[in-house]
Amino acid sequence: MTYVQELEKAMSMLAKDGRTIFLGQAVRSTGTAIYHTLKHLPEKKRLEMPVAEEMQLGISTGLALKGFIPVSIFPRWDFLILATNQICNHLDKMEEMSSGQFKPKVIIRTCVGSTNPLMPGPQHCNDYTEAFKLMCKNIDIVKLEKASDIIPAYQKAMESERS
Repeated sequence: MTYVQELEKAMSMLAKDGRTIFLGQAVRSTGTAIYHTLKHLPEKKRLEMPVAEEMQLGISTGLALKGFIPVSIFPRWDFLILATNQICNHLDKMEEMSSGQFKPKVIIRTCVGSTNPLMPGPQHCNDYTEAFKLMCKNIDIVKLEKASDIIPAYQKAMESERS
């Protein structure tokens, strides 16, 4: 299967769990390639968000605290960095700050923008995987480089108690 087909399959697998909700930009409306890996999911499972990345991650954490498993989707790493405060200072530290009382599970999905066949500009094609691994000590940050990595990684995310 292709990388995109594996992503579609993984999103279907996640959607089967009644606790999952997919939120982000272009999850119900076209606009990014990510939309095409989600369009087959029920609309009631997809919540379109405005361009407000920090707010989106804050909402995702709040949903997780209420028992949902948000799949918070950002079109590119370059946009996800706008949610760094919510990731590094809240989601990553929540269990520690609450003495183990709260363990919110948020699955964050993003991608590195392609530079071929067109260069989208320097603010749309960066990879901050390693930087986030350095900043977060409690969140699993996984880079899915091969199609065969996708299903196992999302299965592990669903089975894990961690974000």
